[in-house]
Formats: sequence, structure tokens, C-alpha cells
Amino acid sequence: MADATKKTDAMRVDGALVRELAELLSENELSEIEVEDGDRKIRVRREITMAAAPIAYAAPAAPAPATAAAPAGEPVTAGSGGNGAVVDSDAVKSPMVGTAYMSAEPGAKPFIAEGDSVKEGDTLLIVEAMKVMNPIIAHKSGTVKQILVSDAQPVEFDQPLVVIG
Repeated sequence: MADATKKTDAMRVDGALVRELAELLSENELSEIEVEDGDRKIRVRREITMAAAPIAYAAPAAPAPATAAAPAGEPVTAGSGGNGAVVDSDAVKSPMVGTAYMSAEPGAKPFIAEGDSVKEGDTLLIVEAMKVMNPIIAHKSGTVKQILVSDAQPVEFDQPLVVIG
């Protein structure tokens, strides 16, 4: 019988102390607090859930002409279409945001120069996007009339890059 009494005494919890500790948690924005008094130990813990900060979104831009994005690393052709720029309808446009490179590696001969003849499928330049080199290829055969970007220049989606006539 003495053992049963001992267990009941050990299980007694000072409710006022627990409430006081809980208040301390809230006031000090703590997640856990522990108090030790001789062989008695009280730990009060709470879960803190953080509300996500509201995200402000910019107004949507005008819809771009429908073009399918090519899988990364595969040749991409960009056809004609208007984006408000005054360029020949034979302009090859960037299918993505990235950086235009005129040659395969620094110091190498550029893929094209103004006045060069190109065949459909020839690589005109490379657009790097997210560390992936995407060859931009000619959508038709003809002569390079104008190169509208320089080496290592950042380019935007649908930006005219090269005019082929």
C-alpha cells in the first residue's frame, strides 16, 4: 500500500506552476521551458505554427504568342511573329530568357556573320538558360541580313535575335 501512495505523490502536478510556465512561454515566444526542483522536473512545450507572409503578385502581362517550349538542350527554331518591334518578318526570335552566345566557346569563330548563307537547321547561336546551352537553329535557308544581339548579351523571351532573308 505504501508503494501506491508514493506513486500518487509523484504524480501530483502543481497546476498553477504549469499555467505560469505556459504564460512565460507565450510572453517570451518560447517553444519549451523546463523547471527542476530536486527530483521533480516539469517541462512545458508548445508547437509554434508560423503563418506564411502574404505574397504580392504583379499583374499578369499580356499573353505572348503561343509557342511550345522545346526540351532543354535540343535545337530550337523561332519563327516569325510580331512583338511590336520593327523587324523583318523573317526574324528568328528567342524562345526563352537567357544569355545569347555567338560561338560554341569563348574565343571560337562565331556561328554566323552578317551576309553569310545559312541552310534550314543550321545553328545560328546559342541561348544559355539555367546552365543549359540551347542551340537556336535557322527556320529556313537564306542569307543572314542582320544580327540583332551581341555575344554574352542577356535576351528576353520572343526577342528578335537574327534576321534571315
